[in-house]
Amino acid sequence: MGIEAMPRLLFLYGPAAVGKLTIARMVADRTGLALFHNHLIVDAVAAIFPFGSPEFVRLREQFWMEAMVSAIAASRSLIFTFTPEPSVASDFPQRLKARVEAAGGKLCFIALTVAADIQDARIADPGRAAFVKLRSLDLLRAIRADCDRCMATMPAPLLTLDTGLISPEQASERIIALL
Repeated sequence: MGIEAMPRLLFLYGPAAVGKLTIARMVADRTGLALFHNHLIVDAVAAIFPFGSPEFVRLREQFWMEAMVSAIAASRSLIFTFTPEPSVASDFPQRLKARVEAAGGKLCFIALTVAADIQDARIADPGRAAFVKLRSLDLLRAIRADCDRCMATMPAPLLTLDTGLISPEQASERIIALL
């Protein structure tokens, strides 16, 4: 079944500095799928409310959910990048999946992983400044255990890729092969 036959939400998830946006951009460029990455909404809501505040958490999820479900209902496939972390409800991915399916689409979970030493080396990359992304090695190390616990609660992925072992190009090729 092709992308056009059933709208799909490619849900790329993984920790900070794993390469989600880089890989998602490559997939979007090669497939024409819309790219709706995490920081489009995170940065917009954080301009009004502090990260993690009740208003921030509520609006972020509402915007994510409504944008993605609306795209699927309009037969638009898209890519979403996501970092599991404690301020996101642990059942968000499952609730999103249920709504995507109710709208006639399919949600495809794709996990990206990377070894801690590689993640540490990537975290301060200047390219991460384009959005309000985590860039502090000290903060990354302080929250790593919490983020690892959140990763463990994610639904089983269709594909898991270690971005420390393969290039972004290879990762994007493997994701496109799923389509």
